[in-house]
Amino acid sequence: MVKNLLLVGVGGQGTILVSKILSQGLIAEGYDVKMSEIHGMAQRGGSVTTQIRFGEKVYSPSIGEGEADVMIAFEKIEAARYLNQLKKGGKLIVNDVEMYPLPVLAGKEKYPDGVIEALEKEVENIKVINARKVAEDLGEVKAQNIVMLGCLVKALELENIDWIKLIKENLPERVHEVNIEAFKSGMQL
Repeated sequence: MVKNLLLVGVGGQGTILVSKILSQGLIAEGYDVKMSEIHGMAQRGGSVTTQIRFGEKVYSPSIGEGEADVMIAFEKIEAARYLNQLKKGGKLIVNDVEMYPLPVLAGKEKYPDGVIEALEKEVENIKVINARKVAEDLGEVKAQNIVMLGCLVKALELENIDWIKLIKENLPERVHEVNIEAFKSGMQL
């Protein structure tokens, strides 16, 4: 059986790093893994999506509309933007954080209200977390992506993989400790 994961966020949030760590862990566990990433119009601030498919044998990295078993959204508007990719009964993990696009920062548009409430009406299996607050409490706001990784690993029941080793292999030594704590915190959400 093949599992379809969709990771969505905004450039600069570490979505691709999480995808890389996740893919490495799945490969180490013996899964066939295919990954496809799409960068938005801007490196920082543009939409970023990663599709990961894993299982015994995977032939394509592409996930069709309504086929994602799990979607993890690093920013709540991105969750709304890609909601059509989540299959009926699929699981949505969403970071309750706002990353303002340029038109909002310039005062030309307003960031929409009620995004989480709208998602909760559409998705039965939703987990809303505040990874930013968890990371800030640990003293490193940039670690919120690793908080999200921990939450996703728990949701996928993949705790048996050595994620700590992979975090150490993919991040500079100076941030190992805080990111390991961020991962463990995410696992408990």
